[in-house]
Amino acid sequence: MLFAASSSSAVEFIKKGTKMAKSLSNILLNLKGIAGLPAARSSSRPLTGSFYRYGTRYLTTVSNDPDTHDDFKPTNKLDSDSMSLADVVEQDVKDNPVMIYMKGVPDFPQCGFSLLAVNVLKQYDVPVSARNILEDPELKSAVKTFSNWPTFPQVFIKGEFIGGSDIVLNLHQTGELKEKLKDIRDKQEKNE
Repeated sequence: MLFAASSSSAVEFIKKGTKMAKSLSNILLNLKGIAGLPAARSSSRPLTGSFYRYGTRYLTTVSNDPDTHDDFKPTNKLDSDSMSLADVVEQDVKDNPVMIYMKGVPDFPQCGFSLLAVNVLKQYDVPVSARNILEDPELKSAVKTFSNWPTFPQVFIKGEFIGGSDIVLNLHQTGELKEKLKDIRDKQEKNE
């Protein structure tokens, strides 16, 4: 970019640059939680892992990029060669009292229905495990096959398929969700 000889143009340019930097800084601060979120996967063979953030367990796929140094690969991962995606889904549902397959993650839902389901579940202060189906189309298909349900999000409580956001909201409004989550919440309070 060429600068005009006048000092007022240079001052304006600096002001605009400072304003843009502050805007970008504010955007990044508002999205600071995204740094811990799972990255998109570029490999056809997923490696799965999990991490906790603010009491929520996130399950993610990580690229099996040969250029990635071993120090930067996840240490808590399932061996993708020994488990099919159907097995991963089955294990997720079995091992996690509240499991949601959604678009995005609970701290950053990427559709309104996923946001609604997460907001309803957060009302009960129970640990929620989540897996982002946007990272892996094969996982998305495996979940659909497992539940025999075509849409997302999909919520499982104590191994039972509950349904999507509309069903979770309805259960919340009728008080049934509170009953389904009661023992999970009691167990969590006992552990604290």
